[in-house]
Amino acid sequence: MKEHNGIKLLVFLGLVLSLTLAGCAATKPKESIEVSGGLPQVTGFADDITDISMPAELKWDRRGSLGIKTESFRGGIWRYRGRVEILSLKDFMISSMQGNNWRLAGETTSKDIMLAFVKPNKTCMIFITDGFLGRTELTLYITMDQTAAMGMNPFGEIVHP
Repeated sequence: MKEHNGIKLLVFLGLVLSLTLAGCAATKPKESIEVSGGLPQVTGFADDITDISMPAELKWDRRGSLGIKTESFRGGIWRYRGRVEILSLKDFMISSMQGNNWRLAGETTSKDIMLAFVKPNKTCMIFITDGFLGRTELTLYITMDQTAAMGMNPFGEIVHP
């Protein structure tokens, strides 16, 4: 019985390996403009939030993402994955966020990288981690106080300075 399960495991691993190699061989390089850290120019934004740019190498992970929109609040968790170097992605995100007028409020680096950015009515925490099979994961935790942008408190009342 154990020998039969071992054969199944070997067949499964062989299939995964062959599909992975076939996918790599079929991938054509894209023309792109290089930016800091060697990542290509931006091809998209996080959700429809136009002041957070994503490099072309990262693909949105729908299953790992969650968004919320109310009258006074908008935010969520957006997860992306792709084959990029962690430090290049860190440099790209810092440059991109600062280029979109986000202020770097703090950062920490160990095995993983965490970046904290703020705007007057927005916060964005960025986590960059090593993922499975060499895929880097980027997770954004975003909060936007819609009423603060309009000079109101979360209850819709006008705030006087």
